[in-house]
Amino acid sequence: MPEKTETPQKTEMSRRTATKVTGAAAIAAAPFIQKMRGANDQVQYAVIGTGSRGSYHITHLNGIDSGRCVAVCDVDATALAKAQKEARDKPQGFKDYREVLAKKEIEAVIIATPLYMHFPVTKDALEAGKHVFCEKSLVFKPEEIHTLRKMSNDRPKQVLQVGLQRRYSKFYQTAKQMVDKGMIGKVTHVYGQWHRKSLPKTWVPPAWRAFRKYSGGLTAELASHQIDVADWMIGAHPESVMGMGGLDVYKDGRDVYDNIQLIFRYPQGQKLMYSSICTNNHLAMFGSSRTEFGEMIMGTDGTIHITVGTDLEPATALWFYEPGSKKAEPAKGGEKAAIANASLASTGKGGKGLPVLFDEDKPSDQDSFLQKELKFAKQWLYKKGVMVPEETKNPVDVQLESFFSDCRTGKRPLADLEVGLEDSANVILANLAMDEKRLVMMSEMEKMGGGPAKDKPVAPAKKA
Repeated sequence: MPEKTETPQKTEMSRRTATKVTGAAAIAAAPFIQKMRGANDQVQYAVIGTGSRGSYHITHLNGIDSGRCVAVCDVDATALAKAQKEARDKPQGFKDYREVLAKKEIEAVIIATPLYMHFPVTKDALEAGKHVFCEKSLVFKPEEIHTLRKMSNDRPKQVLQVGLQRRYSKFYQTAKQMVDKGMIGKVTHVYGQWHRKSLPKTWVPPAWRAFRKYSGGLTAELASHQIDVADWMIGAHPESVMGMGGLDVYKDGRDVYDNIQLIFRYPQGQKLMYSSICTNNHLAMFGSSRTEFGEMIMGTDGTIHITVGTDLEPATALWFYEPGSKKAEPAKGGEKAAIANASLASTGKGGKGLPVLFDEDKPSDQDSFLQKELKFAKQWLYKKGVMVPEETKNPVDVQLESFFSDCRTGKRPLADLEVGLEDSANVILANLAMDEKRLVMMSEMEKMGGGPAKDKPVAPAKKA
């Protein structure tokens, strides 16, 4: 992810002022909360795969007191030693994940292995009776989709969650609420991109991501997040996909594409247009103040720009009214002429983006006079660009906390089995479309990899 610390001094100081009191209170309360939480309340978990993503999760897990890391596992001795050193709970280290799964005290596993190992480890973990959090893409091959669906549905008391953290972002949840309330009209198109000036070393041979034998390429590692956003916002699954992939920049022995462009079509004609390149990181959203990745959700009455951000840059979102054209009198020529005249009358001038506001930022009848005035003042600062709404927690932390909570309550994760399998199917078929240079129907998955399991799927747990 991009690392960028440049922010206007005025904005940064305003953020500090706005969060100083609440931040201090949270820090003061943390030791007390940690002390009061009994050891029996903590989910005993293991991290399997401690490379770049697994190590990243460990840094976030260190700040979550609802779980306790009792084991870490990796075939690479250096990565394993690093994980043991970085983990707050000083866990045991293992090279064979099957030894981890054999430990009865371990209730849950967090799987951050290379993609080709997701299914074998997840399968063995479920059979061992563990709750599972697995990074996206959930599975690698068509047959794994059918097998895992049956396995998981046969174990409704075991939680299976997928690492699609945008589902746990307050901004994305608010955007979905806006869509459902019709605030941007009917969603007709979604645009998503993940552009980079160059690919990092984790993509350079001999890294596993560079080879099709182990990797789903840019589609699996990057696009999967944003394909899931489109499914979520449109409220449907695509029916077909076409695309073009190229190996145009890196001539180093890799066999995965270094740039991809995809178009997914949904049942009512909605489309997702997706791009991932490695020669430029420009993002034409947020006044180009952000780079690399983001999504546009386009409706008949408005558009939402949104990005999940990084550890250094918070998630953010803006929404835009659809500019209205002047109404023309339907005189000579009838309705068609009126439409044409209205188009000619448009100046092409757009409106300024408005901040997407959380419910707690909006004045309500229950607020006191002072509370309402403070909220109006905050909204004014948002509109002037002096402050921006910010999530109180990184969605990565929220998804991990939610996983531990669901392990205890049995609630169904927001990014559950079906969300993960649908996302994996989209990735697999998108890669097929690029490889075979044709339009691929999503229904083709039913005949791939041995076909679907005969057993009818059952809801794996209570809906959150």
